[in-house]
Amino acid sequence: MKTVSYLLTLIVLLSLTACGTTARFPVSNVVPAANIKAVKKTDSNKNITLEITAKNLASPDRMSPPGKVYSVWVVTNDYGIKNVGQLMNDNAEKSSFKTVTPFDFSEVFITVENQGDLKFPTGVEISRTRI
Repeated sequence: MKTVSYLLTLIVLLSLTACGTTARFPVSNVVPAANIKAVKKTDSNKNITLEITAKNLASPDRMSPPGKVYSVWVVTNDYGIKNVGQLMNDNAEKSSFKTVTPFDFSEVFITVENQGDLKFPTGVEISRTRI
């Protein structure tokens, strides 16, 4: 019975990890207490989903220089840098972000910006990871 239970647990864990790629952002010099993780998956329509979870991320208005939003950017394989949305956070213990994009990408980074609808990053980069 223990063997069956062990095998079922192993199969569930493997199926969960096989569905997506997880990357941890390195410790940021700007917000060193932040613990940020990204998960990239491909859905049934061949779109890419990106989920970001951030713990202990300070509000953007507490940054130096202060901003209004955290913008999430991806470095696409064919189309350069794309703004994929805003990570909403008001000194929350945990913040999350989820989006779907048709662009495949190899890097994700977060910046502090004064507005969320920018075409190119202009603010301070919080952290960047390859995924």
